[in-house]
Amino acid sequence: MQIPIYQVDAFTSRVFSGNPAAVCPLESWLPDETLLAIATENNLSETAFFVGENHEYELRWFTPTVEVELCGHATLASAHVLFYELGAAGRSVSFDTRSGRLEVNKRGDLLEMDFPAQAAQPCAVPDLLTEGLGSTPSEVLSGVNLMAVFEDQAAVAAIEPDFQALAGLDYFGVIATAPGEDADFVSRFFAPSKGVPEDPVTGSAHCTLVPYWSRRLQRRDLRAQQICPARGGELMCRHRGERVDIAGRCALYMRGTIEPSVTA
Repeated sequence: MQIPIYQVDAFTSRVFSGNPAAVCPLESWLPDETLLAIATENNLSETAFFVGENHEYELRWFTPTVEVELCGHATLASAHVLFYELGAAGRSVSFDTRSGRLEVNKRGDLLEMDFPAQAAQPCAVPDLLTEGLGSTPSEVLSGVNLMAVFEDQAAVAAIEPDFQALAGLDYFGVIATAPGEDADFVSRFFAPSKGVPEDPVTGSAHCTLVPYWSRRLQRRDLRAQQICPARGGELMCRHRGERVDIAGRCALYMRGTIEPSVTA
């Protein structure tokens, strides 16, 4: 059985920027070890696999080392493949995932994801965090990820992470964020313990970022930039209480086929 594979740059309108994700449409689920082996071979921050039809799909995401509970950019990339490569009609697709049902809607030239909000609570500053980021944030919040808030964009841009220290923290990943110069806020995201030293654009992190900045700025609609030095991208966000909308564009980089011997 040949498996189609697409590589899509998410949260950008041009290739070689945003966050690259691999997307593999499947006729039926392969063994978990095969899915992980494909993701490891791809060596991208995420590979998405989906099964289904008629706008209803099961969706799973893998880093090169683990399956994850929630991923934004690979969800956006999957919707892009469905709409623009596989000809899905209409203006929305739904995905059943480990984080519940996620919907992606066409909004003009944007694809908009409906994701769960993940609030974080203030906490003490762990020593490993200051060691890993090389500086002390003004505020730290604990949730699915550990979020470090800095005074300005320059402080976030200047971070030279110690990945070994960050990997020692008992969180999925670490968000560094600050008010933006050309956006409402900026961020970077590190998950070295999950095989992703720095992620270029992290949709799932905005499930925590959007509630925080919406409350702080007293605005529902927010423009965000992720400023990973190598790539980065732009996200249009809205806080809706228990849900957040996260929208962006995608650019197709590659179409291909995984050989039948992989699944033999």
